Amino acid sequence: MKKLKSEGIGKLKYLISMDLTTHEDGVYAIKELVEKGKKLLEEGDRNFLDAEINPDEMGIMLFTSGTTSASKAVALSHKNICTNVMDIASVLEVNENDTMLSFLPIHHVFECTVGFIYPLYKGAAVAYCEGIKHIAENLKDYKISVMISVPVLFENMYKKLMKAVEKQGKLEKLEKGRKISNVLRKMHIDMRKKLFKEIHEKLGGNIRLFISGAAALDVEVERGFNELGFRIAQGYGLTETSPVISAGTDDHYREGSIGQIFPSLDVRIGNPDADGIGEIQVKGPSVMIGYYNNDEANEKSFIDGYFRTGDLGRIDKDGYLYISGREKSVIVLKNGKNIFPEELESLVNRIEGVTESMIYGKPESDGDSKICVKVVYDPEIMKELYKLENEVEIYELIHSKVKEVNKKMPAYKYIREVMVTTEPLIKTTTAKIKRHEELAKIL
Repeated sequence: MKKLKSEGIGKLKYLISMDLTTHEDGVYAIKELVEKGKKLLEEGDRNFLDAEINPDEMGIMLFTSGTTSASKAVALSHKNICTNVMDIASVLEVNENDTMLSFLPIHHVFECTVGFIYPLYKGAAVAYCEGIKHIAENLKDYKISVMISVPVLFENMYKKLMKAVEKQGKLEKLEKGRKISNVLRKMHIDMRKKLFKEIHEKLGGNIRLFISGAAALDVEVERGFNELGFRIAQGYGLTETSPVISAGTDDHYREGSIGQIFPSLDVRIGNPDADGIGEIQVKGPSVMIGYYNNDEANEKSFIDGYFRTGDLGRIDKDGYLYISGREKSVIVLKNGKNIFPEELESLVNRIEGVTESMIYGKPESDGDSKICVKVVYDPEIMKELYKLENEVEIYELIHSKVKEVNKKMPAYKYIREVMVTTEPLIKTTTAKIKRHEELAKIL
């Protein structure tokens, strides 16, 4: 901070240190400022308390993740953020006894609203993760009870837990425990934390709630965590909706669903097909002011006052929302059938040794699309589990595993071409694949 101040780097007006006790070399001390504020209040200065807030003007500018197109600047207001925080509080219980682990960047609206402003609103503590390699020790050291993150992190955590159990030769015992627990739960007897105490201790021993958002979570991972006694709630939203539109809770939960729609929002399905799947469209106080200085994008993004999310989904008779995938990601075959890449990717990602994958359509000379997959594998797991190091042999193994995946699906969904690599896919800061960039690279 002293270097920034002395060398005049950037355009920062004030530098405030959390560590200094007094003002030093042009750097303010937070402790000194707090004391000054208290004194002003005691002397009757109410400028801060009585400051008027315009709830409808832009208070924060955030950028879309740019997974299917160029990133856009989103203008959000005080009202947008506050109504979303209050909606979250009405369905998810977090209180002053909780400590949340912050892992995602705060410039992402999911972490900003759910992982930063919401715990402050509820009086919970926030601990900041020291890095992906330190998650296990941070969960234990900070006695974390609630953690918010993206599906890829929870999926990797679950895979590692199951791998550790298998290495210890306790997989059979765990599966027996699951069966016993599931029978007891039908009788309203919950023994999960006792039956799976060892696994709970591996994750710090205090976890009561995982919140997954930003993409769809693998149903097997969701089921697996819940059966082990870790409540995992799925949420859904976008930067443009401040962000959360729906979430699962302890009282309202359905496997594979992204929960029920928030109280202040009106959600409809635009142009539903025979299965009730169409574009998710939303109206309400947490929907953005608009894209900043981008009239063309704003015009395309609203219809009858509803924001067009670009996501495809359906709502069941009980009001649970299910997401199928991004409209721009859908591969439409010549016969009119739709392929949702996310559905196939979740199956490919379950192959042991596969870290991630991307399904894409390759244009054919007859105007149709060939369903292809780019698979990223872990060479260490290939060596340890399959005793393979040769690239050709690894390709043949993965190709045979993809053929097994095909057997679970109708013929029109078959993956007909496989590409393998150890190089990670191009992703956003919240680990979502930048499909347009990755596809340009492949093709």
